[in-house]
Amino acid sequence: MDTPALAADEFQLYDLRVEVIATDRPMVCGHRAGDWFVVEGETLRFPPGQGMSMYALAALLPILPAKQRPTAPADWMTTDAEVACSDPHCGARFRITRTGLRTFRHGDVTVVPMPSPSPDAATP
Repeated sequence: MDTPALAADEFQLYDLRVEVIATDRPMVCGHRAGDWFVVEGETLRFPPGQGMSMYALAALLPILPAKQRPTAPADWMTTDAEVACSDPHCGARFRITRTGLRTFRHGDVTVVPMPSPSPDAATP
């Protein structure tokens, strides 16, 4: 996939959709098949009336930033899309789908300045 060249202070993250998937085991954590939320940048957005167990979120949260970043085609983070509920008695799974690519500017997401280029860095 060809993407446009980015400015030196830009980076891209995938938007994600996380959906509850039923299995042959019962869901015991209040999950409902088809419930979902999206991740846009650092923001989780839930549809009105839907929530998520904090224990399920605790299992998902470490994975979401990694799923947002571009990865190599053979990387398991690229190919594996389902995560099991953290409760070993719950049959729910969560499917994480990359839905779009969003461009961010460094200065819009942090007050830490960009590092200065190394004086011995090659100039294109």
